[in-house]
Amino acid sequence: MATKKMAIIATKGTLDWAYPPLILSSTAASLGWDVQIFFTFYGLQLLRRNLDHIKISPLANPAMPMPVPMPVLVQVLPGMESMATMMMKNKMKSKGVASLEELRSLCLEADVKFVACQMTVDLFEFSKSDFIDGIEYGGAATFMKFAGESDVCLYI
Repeated sequence: MATKKMAIIATKGTLDWAYPPLILSSTAASLGWDVQIFFTFYGLQLLRRNLDHIKISPLANPAMPMPVPMPVLVQVLPGMESMATMMMKNKMKSKGVASLEELRSLCLEADVKFVACQMTVDLFEFSKSDFIDGIEYGGAATFMKFAGESDVCLYI
């Protein structure tokens, strides 16, 4: 029986959107699947060396559980994004959820292939030194070959 394959396209760079591609890919890899994630546009933020800039916004995120209901006007106040990020990270830590750094390392150790979209790297004028080691760079055509052969293809 052939090895199952999973292809994920990661397009978002916020805390709440960072977890799904990393959790799904690390889980599939632990099951013996061949996994690739194509990081494009804001998803490239997840490959940066330092992840301290990854935040979550309570604004326009109506499903985000807050300890008390907050009017939209309060959500736009300076510091609310940092506060929401701190609250979410503390909640995750208290529940034993791995950090983004830990999940990312776990994926690389499990041979999940990280592909940075070269067009987006060029568009946003990133340098390869901005990103972690162990990733590849390629265009959509490079990733499409793998995605076309995959059993599961997800756009996140």
